[in-house]
Amino acid sequence: MSTSTVTGPTTGTPPLYDDHGYRHRWMVLAVVMIADVMDLLDATITNLAGPSIRRDIGGGQSTLQWILAAYTLTFAVGLVTSARVGDFVGRRPMFVVGMAGFTAASLVSGLAPSPGLLIAARAVQGLFAATMIPQGLAMVKSSFTAEDLQKAFIPFGPVMGLAAVLGPILAGFLISADFFGAGWRMIFWINVPVGLVAACCAARYLPRLERDRAARLDLPGAVLLTTASAMLIYPLVQGHEQGWPGWMFAMIAAAAVVFAGFVLRERRSAHPVIEPSLFTHRGFVGGLAFLGTFFTAMIGFSLAINLFLQYGLHFTPLHTGLAMVPWALGIAVGAGVSGAVLGPKLGRRVVHGGLVLTVAGLLALWWAIGTQGLDTSAWDLAPGFFLGGGGSGTVFAPLFDIILAALGDHEIGTGSGLLNAVQQFCGALGVAVLGTLFFHWLPGHGFVGAIRWLLLMAAGCYMVSFAVVFLMPRAARTELRRE
Repeated sequence: MSTSTVTGPTTGTPPLYDDHGYRHRWMVLAVVMIADVMDLLDATITNLAGPSIRRDIGGGQSTLQWILAAYTLTFAVGLVTSARVGDFVGRRPMFVVGMAGFTAASLVSGLAPSPGLLIAARAVQGLFAATMIPQGLAMVKSSFTAEDLQKAFIPFGPVMGLAAVLGPILAGFLISADFFGAGWRMIFWINVPVGLVAACCAARYLPRLERDRAARLDLPGAVLLTTASAMLIYPLVQGHEQGWPGWMFAMIAAAAVVFAGFVLRERRSAHPVIEPSLFTHRGFVGGLAFLGTFFTAMIGFSLAINLFLQYGLHFTPLHTGLAMVPWALGIAVGAGVSGAVLGPKLGRRVVHGGLVLTVAGLLALWWAIGTQGLDTSAWDLAPGFFLGGGGSGTVFAPLFDIILAALGDHEIGTGSGLLNAVQQFCGALGVAVLGTLFFHWLPGHGFVGAIRWLLLMAAGCYMVSFAVVFLMPRAARTELRRE
């Protein structure tokens, strides 16, 4: 490499780059993976902790939704802007600030004495997560040569899969063990020592990448996007608990107007938050629509099934975590098979197959719960969980590569960031919509009836996803390049 002669700040120190890339490249990879695992766990395991949190510090039904939605909403909106800010501020300082802020927000979340403070801390936590996550991927790419980059990404899948499997078990154990009387607070506090070490390693080992001095952020566009997102999510979460007053419907309508204003602003901006050319590709727009239905169903289902297990079946947090292992294990197996074998060969057909499996898993859960009622055991649920998780994992692995096949090389970075943001936003939307429907059905149908209706609703969303897949590119991006 041409950079192999670059040396450290002190004369005589080893070169910062060699023939395989940045000298501390494996430490960069380790730090970035820690950040990704922390984000994955904090975005998911609070599903399991929700009932324990509400019993401890109170709050209404919407509190459980906000604990999840506050994180995913700020994470989604932050993702859209933080990658561009990193261009001119610098990837390394953005990552370090993000990790330090995420760690501090985790500490505050664990100390929160009230639902309001916890929700606010979760929102800040999501914003700092969005600050660091996009920078990490960029630094990993710049630290390895093109020949070694593929090898560097090999550990990501197994590590994230293992985290998905062990995360609920760890969360259930920490809550049930009640170390130092902390209970649910330990799921946040465990981030503190890990985050401090990761922040120190980031400051010491991450590369100093050249900044793009010409890059700018369209601040009015970012404000419009944030405002519109909040105006949509708030009434969807709070509507049922407050009896759907008229001003909430007005807020939803106003959100559509603000979104339209954001679109007009983007078309005229010299430095748009979202590259307008992305929306000229039918396959990419179809991919965004797919993310909307798929992740709305999946994240909303995750919240509702945790509530059913703990409130309806009276499972402990640890029992709930163990009961969900087949789901997480199915995701890991499905993603492994799809990413390594099926995805490159079948393209979007593997997404169709995964959706069929997912719906079959939901229907198996619907049947098992209908048959056993409130006597349903974890073993009764295991086949449906594994089948549904396997289908979801089969969809995950090739999904972004298929959607990004619609874009040109110069649009990949922006497009990938937007896909991640839409995924997170639709997760918040799923918590808001399906969570609200679950609580709406609960008084009239009981826990069994409410969860069965929600399973049918989620299955319906997946069927819409099945139809939308036909708008997406036929083959993954890697496959198109090979042709």
